[in-house]
Amino acid sequence: MKLIFERGEEGQHCTILPACDVPEVALEAPKREKALHLPHVSENELSRHYTELAGQVHGVNNGFYPLGSCTMKYNPKVNEKAAALPGFTRIHPLQPEHTIQGCLEVLEKTESMLCEVTGMDAITMQPAAGAHGEFTGLLLIKAYHDSRKDTKRTKIIVPDSAHGTNPASAAMAGFEVVSIPSGEDGCVDLEKLREAVGEDTAGLMLTNPNTVGLFDKNILEITSIIHEAGGLAYYDGANLNAVMGIVRPGDMGFDVVHLNLHKTFSTPHGGGGPGSGPVGCKAFLKEFLPGRLAEKDAEGMYHFVDPAASVGNVKAFYGNFLVVVRALTYLLMLGKEGIPEASSNAVLNANYMMAKLKDVYPMAYDETCMHEFVMTLEQLKHEIDVSAMDIAKALLDYGIHPPTMYFPLIVHEALMIEPTETESKETLDEVIRVFHEIYENAKADPAAMHEAPVRTYVRRLDEVRAARKPVLRYEF
Repeated sequence: MKLIFERGEEGQHCTILPACDVPEVALEAPKREKALHLPHVSENELSRHYTELAGQVHGVNNGFYPLGSCTMKYNPKVNEKAAALPGFTRIHPLQPEHTIQGCLEVLEKTESMLCEVTGMDAITMQPAAGAHGEFTGLLLIKAYHDSRKDTKRTKIIVPDSAHGTNPASAAMAGFEVVSIPSGEDGCVDLEKLREAVGEDTAGLMLTNPNTVGLFDKNILEITSIIHEAGGLAYYDGANLNAVMGIVRPGDMGFDVVHLNLHKTFSTPHGGGGPGSGPVGCKAFLKEFLPGRLAEKDAEGMYHFVDPAASVGNVKAFYGNFLVVVRALTYLLMLGKEGIPEASSNAVLNANYMMAKLKDVYPMAYDETCMHEFVMTLEQLKHEIDVSAMDIAKALLDYGIHPPTMYFPLIVHEALMIEPTETESKETLDEVIRVFHEIYENAKADPAAMHEAPVRTYVRRLDEVRAARKPVLRYEF
């Protein structure tokens, strides 16, 4: 495909802006030494360019998108309509409070509902995404220990199956990361955890259900061990889609939680945004939250309030507001009954797929899973040299987005599948059929699997070269 700069010819153009209706004035300011590089294309060429780009993108609207731990589910279009209402889009963050009461009510109501879902007492909407929320939550933990003059607590414990952003966020917040191994059951090794805690423990970062799709049966004991050591428990909300409305992180013993509104609460995500990673906490940490919390006074008016010992703002103004509008719409549409039903269906779909595939694809942990499950193709790789990458690439020829590959790192030749609650049984049955067909093809002709995909716009890329020698700048 040609880049937009490679299309068209000098002199071609499309008039988009109306003619200037005021006198032109030349500014006495530094000027470019040479003209700005802009493509010379007609409206026809411009339209074709973006249509061609769209044809190369695979999203939830194109087909099955089982990206593990990312919850790439269908998002109801009513959320988009709500977020497009003029009262939400035609505002300015510096407007007087009395002119944006509806927007402040959105923030306050969403906070209240998310507190109910998570078992927290307060929430900030400022963080722009999950990792940003992790960093913010860790700042709360740091501020808490500092406020108690307990500065020896410098270590954050992170399981080896954690999302890669966990240790990265802890390091950015100034903590030393202590990795603990998982047990044979894929959950936290309690003995290793007990060995790791001490007077220098600031906290633990944990996802539950964890990255291999299992709910840790020892979760209350895990958070108790951390609290007894004087640390705080942080909940990575990436997998909340499996348990929302059924069990709450606050009831598991967690003190801080971040949520992914762009995963769990129905906002399109991927490709860089928009995202939203609100951070919730128990009451004793509220004073440290970033500023500008929306609260209602006795007269029913909404105001912004700054926490007493705030760690400071982590983003300009109040976060990605329209993502919050989408989340509130989703919460109101589903209600108290619909939220747990969504989670139950996500778990049902994952277990259905796992049960139908484990006759030919070995499961890393062959037990009832939550919202996702992990297959291991280590044996297939050893026997006929067909890897997890080969299976994933073959799926592209069937219009199916590959699942997460080679993660978590504790599972060799891993494929992590999360079907989500928004896929029908008919879709799951077709995908299961495709997985079986690919397996039979691999057995019959292993060498051909190394060429997949063969029917896509772009064939298999040299991923090592792309990672080591990326071309990030177009040379004119």
